Amino acid sequence: MTTLMIPLTIDPANQRQVLDMLRDNINTVIRTLDGWIATDLIASADGTRIVIHSQWRDVAAVETMRTDSRMVAYYPKLAALATIDPIMGEVVEAARA
Repeated sequence: MTTLMIPLTIDPANQRQVLDMLRDNINTVIRTLDGWIATDLIASADGTRIVIHSQWRDVAAVETMRTDSRMVAYYPKLAALATIDPIMGEVVEAARA
């Protein structure tokens, strides 16, 4: 499994709009892509950050997502409202209660 974390830095006035965009994209595009497992959206209390935490079957599934024409069209809309800094890797430790 591959984990993709995408920290977004945003103007607090845009947090709701960005969250709505992300939810819509998850429900209309991401859910349809082969290899997608799960996505969590984490919003900072001060409104300046959102972290997209998603899990994919493998790196190839992430690369396919990134090149999907719907995602290519979506990126500029998101980039107009947020600074994007993706991190891709594998979970090396998970602690649970």
